[in-house]
Amino acid sequence: MQKVDYPVLAGPEGYLSPSAASMGVVLPDEGEALVEGRIVPEEEAMEKIAEKLLSAKNPFFFPGPLILWAWNEKAVEKAKAVKEMTEVVPAKIIPMPDYRPKYPTINPREEINPNHPNLTIWHNKIDVCVFIGVHCHYANLALKIVRGGTNCYTIALCGEYGHEDAMITLRDVHTEKVRQLTEVIKRAKAERKGRR
Repeated sequence: MQKVDYPVLAGPEGYLSPSAASMGVVLPDEGEALVEGRIVPEEEAMEKIAEKLLSAKNPFFFPGPLILWAWNEKAVEKAKAVKEMTEVVPAKIIPMPDYRPKYPTINPREEINPNHPNLTIWHNKIDVCVFIGVHCHYANLALKIVRGGTNCYTIALCGEYGHEDAMITLRDVHTEKVRQLTEVIKRAKAERKGRR
């Protein structure tokens, strides 16, 4: 297991917080994930995601263009699976449909702008958020800004290798893995109800 002395935690960390990668956090290999800067088995990360989403006061999902634009059948299926996951939590959705900067203002009720994600987090009082279907270069930027300026706990479900600047990241997340995570959330939710 990797050992890193830089925990990736909810902020605010500061105006110029370093990238987690520059502090030694490395991306996980297949079958692994990152939880707060540590490499862990993927199953452990899924349990932690379920815990964070189910204990959140105001969880939100930020789906990006890779699933919103319906550019192929796989994207459509993944979007449907993500929608089902949001209903299970339950969580609200703010789409990230257009990456172009919208200066001088955005409407944080309608969209998250990756160039100013902290505004959307603050405006909606979001305590846990999930990035999915967002191009990696925008996700990296937005996650770093969120960590630097807010106390929001970030989760990145990435179709590629993951994101060091998220508090939790899963890699290779496609439709099947989204549904697998949804089942983990359903099970955790049932266990929480059983304890009450």
